Amino acid sequence: MNKDTKEIFTLIGTGIFIVLFVIITLCSFHAVIAKYHIWSQSQKGQAELSKAEFTKKIAVREAEAKMESAKMLAKAEVERAKGVAEANKIIGESLKNNESYLRYLWVEGLQHTQNQIVYVPTEGALPILEAGKR
Repeated sequence: MNKDTKEIFTLIGTGIFIVLFVIITLCSFHAVIAKYHIWSQSQKGQAELSKAEFTKKIAVREAEAKMESAKMLAKAEVERAKGVAEANKIIGESLKNNESYLRYLWVEGLQHTQNQIVYVPTEGALPILEAGKR
């Protein structure tokens, strides 16, 4: 073999080696990219799952807070009603057999009415209906 033939075989061998190297590198790169894509999707799925679980925990905590608030508001309303009932009881007891005070309150109420019609019962509990207006 002469020198030119050896150089041609060397160039052909080098070319084949480079082509094989590029093919193997591309195949390896493709496999790495495929594995990365799978890993990336797995990480994305785990992140979405974590976010969903956290959102659920927040919703549960908010619902628990609303329920606790409703219970406290109900207790406050019961206590307010007890206070009103006690006040009504005291007022009711003080007004029993106190005809003169009730009459005083009625007269006071009349002084604060303007342009209102007051019906006064007469015999047989029948009111005189606006007799003075006609």
